Amino acid sequence: MIAQLQGTLTQKSPEQLIVDVHGVGYLVLVSLNSFYRLPDPGNAVKLLVHTHVREDALQLFGFLDQTEKELFLLLINVSGIGPRLALNILSGTTLDQLLEALEAGDLVRLVAIPGVGKKTAERLVLELRDKVKQTRAARGEPPATAGGDLEEAISALVNLGYRRNEAERAVKSARAEGAQEIETLIRGALKRLSG
Repeated sequence: MIAQLQGTLTQKSPEQLIVDVHGVGYLVLVSLNSFYRLPDPGNAVKLLVHTHVREDALQLFGFLDQTEKELFLLLINVSGIGPRLALNILSGTTLDQLLEALEAGDLVRLVAIPGVGKKTAERLVLELRDKVKQTRAARGEPPATAGGDLEEAISALVNLGYRRNEAERAVKSARAEGAQEIETLIRGALKRLSG
């Protein structure tokens, strides 16, 4: 299994690149986040690699840092997420924004990533929220804001038939009075809307 490649970057495009290691060219798939940080062709490059073996192919997925590789590995362990979709998710937002969205349960931000529907976003949050919280806490990073809960509460009220601007005001009022969890935000907002 190939875990790392160090050589000369001979070709690069947004989806893939070729790294020459002592005369052998390795085709490596990368996220857009990594692509934009890569040097120009002809320069030395060092990539962390995940080797994905299928019946009909052996694919290499490359990463410039350990955080992106760890997040990729978490993503491909989610039911229904393959390596291509995981790479697409990593390409659709910055790593920090993705980690925050997963931790906060921000479905709106996750669904905004191309290729991620509502069911996939819900599955990502369900399976990765606690793992991301543990990872961020181990690094000493602050917990994500509850912006996702606010948006979910607003969305729930809109689905019940309230206008968005009314729902936003009611949810923000409930938050200002101390409601934090999504259930208490919705209950508090409903009291304001019905009163």
